[in-house]
Amino acid sequence: MDHITLALPQEPADGIAGWAADLVDAMGAPGAGLAVALENLFPPLPSEIILPLAGFAAGQGVISLFAALFWTTLGSVVGAVALYWIGALIGRERMYAIWAKLPLVKTADLERTEEWFAKHGTKAVFLGRMVPIFRSLISVPAGLERMPLPTFLVLTGLGSLVWNAVLVLSGYWLGDQWDKVGDYVGVISKAVLVMVVLALAFYIVVRLRSRGTAQHRRPS
Repeated sequence: MDHITLALPQEPADGIAGWAADLVDAMGAPGAGLAVALENLFPPLPSEIILPLAGFAAGQGVISLFAALFWTTLGSVVGAVALYWIGALIGRERMYAIWAKLPLVKTADLERTEEWFAKHGTKAVFLGRMVPIFRSLISVPAGLERMPLPTFLVLTGLGSLVWNAVLVLSGYWLGDQWDKVGDYVGVISKAVLVMVVLALAFYIVVRLRSRGTAQHRRPS
């Protein structure tokens, strides 16, 4: 079979898309899986570029659509498992020790977070795989709380498959306009980031006010 080179006239050769395209050209579908695994470990690598690119490669006949979905999902799971074990190695005791040294937080906050994860962790891991920014981060608390690994693997695999399928198929259907997917997902990512920053700012303001009130009520 003749080798088909994946041409990307809209991207610089040294850009993320050029790097991912080189991996696919050199390794085929496993190259796309490797790129996604690295994206999980290093979130600045954008899945909204890598996954539609894999779909575009499938549309060009460089790899099969099934291979694109299989290897990118496997890459997602491998990257997530690495983060899971980072959380497991940190452990609850070390996490509590680190938490106790942080300003503006209380042990009770971490305890409530643990209670919430114990009740909703399965939904959080599954749905979190479809939310930009949290896609990678959700694996760490799963490891901290030692969610059973088989459960984690199933939930991560299913959630990743849904996310990957949407972006890979979008790139497959859009063809030469595959990069448009990144524009839309980028807007969603920025919206999520803004909400996180606002929530964090609100938390800090509330914590500072409660601390100020407590000091004001303290008898002299």
